[in-house]
Amino acid sequence: MDLQNFDIDQFLREYWQKKPLLIRNAFRDWQNPLEPNELAGLACEEEIESRLICQTDAGWEMEQGPLAEERLSGLHESHWTLLVQAVDHHVPAVADLIAPFRFIPNWRIDDVMVSLAADQGGVGPHFDQYDVFLIQGLGRRRWQIGGHCDADTLLLEHADLKLLSQFEVTEEWVLEPGDVLYVPPGIAHNGVAVGSDCMTYSVGFRAPSRADLLGHYVDDVLDGIPDDELYRDPGLTAQANAGEILPEALARLQQMVLESLSDPAHFARWFGTFNSTPKYPDMDWRPEVPVEADEVREAIAASVPLSRNPASRLAFVTTDADALMLFADGVCFDCHGETAALAKDLCAADSVVLDVEMAGNAAAIDLLTQLCNNGCIAFDSED
Repeated sequence: MDLQNFDIDQFLREYWQKKPLLIRNAFRDWQNPLEPNELAGLACEEEIESRLICQTDAGWEMEQGPLAEERLSGLHESHWTLLVQAVDHHVPAVADLIAPFRFIPNWRIDDVMVSLAADQGGVGPHFDQYDVFLIQGLGRRRWQIGGHCDADTLLLEHADLKLLSQFEVTEEWVLEPGDVLYVPPGIAHNGVAVGSDCMTYSVGFRAPSRADLLGHYVDDVLDGIPDDELYRDPGLTAQANAGEILPEALARLQQMVLESLSDPAHFARWFGTFNSTPKYPDMDWRPEVPVEADEVREAIAASVPLSRNPASRLAFVTTDADALMLFADGVCFDCHGETAALAKDLCAADSVVLDVEMAGNAAAIDLLTQLCNNGCIAFDSED
C-alpha cells in the first residue's frame, strides 16, 4: 500500500511538525480494513485499551473499557465515539496501514488507534503532543483546525478529558473514505462524524519528553555508579567565608554529574532498550511451545516467510562497520557480520524470506530462536 498524490520530500520539508496537510484520495482503491462490529468486539476484550466518549446534556462523559456488549448495543444514534488503542497489534490489516508512513523512523511509531463514531460523535476540541495521520476509513468526518496550543492553553475542567475551553476554527474539511489528514503536535483540532458508522484510523507517533529521558536515564546511570565515588577537593585552600560555596566547588560538582551522563555508547544502549520496550509489556506474545533451533533451520531451508509481530518494537544502532546493537522489545542483542545484516533486514521489513544459507550460521540461528521465543517474530508456517 503506497500513498498517492503525496511528495515525501516536500511533506518533510514544508509540513512535518509545522502545519496540517490534507491528502485527498491518498490510497488507490481504498478498502476499509475493519468492520464496525469487529472494533466493538475488541473494545469488549479485557487486555485491550478502549474508551467510550459521549456528549450528553450534562456535558462530556468518558467510560474506560473493557465495555460490555449490552452497553455498546444500547447506545443512542448520535453523539458518541468509541476509541480502541493499538488495534494494529491485533489486526494485521490495520497494521498494514503503518507501511505508507515508514519514511518516518520506526522508533518514532506509536500505534494505530481506531475510532468508531455515530452521527455527530467526536471527542471535542483538543490538541495532542504527538504527530498523527488521520485516515478516514468509513463514513465521513468533518475536521476543524485551530491555532497552536501549549502548556499554558486553557482547558475545560474535566476529570478525564483535556478539552480546549476556547476553539477558533481556521480551516475545515469533510474527509471521505481514503482521505488522510496530517496534524502536527500542538495544533488544535476537532473531528465530528457526519452520519453514522464513521471510522477513523489514527497512525500516531511518539516523542520522548525531556523529563522522561532524564528521569529514566539517570535511574539507569545510578545503578552502575559505585558507592565510593565521592566528591574530592585535594587542592582545597582556606576561604574568607566558610559559609560560601565557591564557584570552583560548584564547577567540580557539576562536572561529576555531567561526566556520569556523557557516555554516548552507554546512552545509545540504554535508549534503544528504553525506546523498544513494548507499549503493553503485560501482553504475552511468546509461543505456547518454545521454538527449537532445528525448527528455525528447517524453516529457513524451506524458505518459509518470517514475519514481525506487529506489537513488537525492533530497531538498531550501528556500532561499527559490521556491528550493531539490535533492540527488540526492551532486549539488546549485539550482532556482528552476517547477523548484523540479518538484524537490519528484520528491522526494515514486516516480512522477509531469508537466504537458505543462513541456516548454517550458528549466531543467526541463535538470534532468530531467541526472537521467536520472545514473541518478536514468527515463521508463517501453515501448520
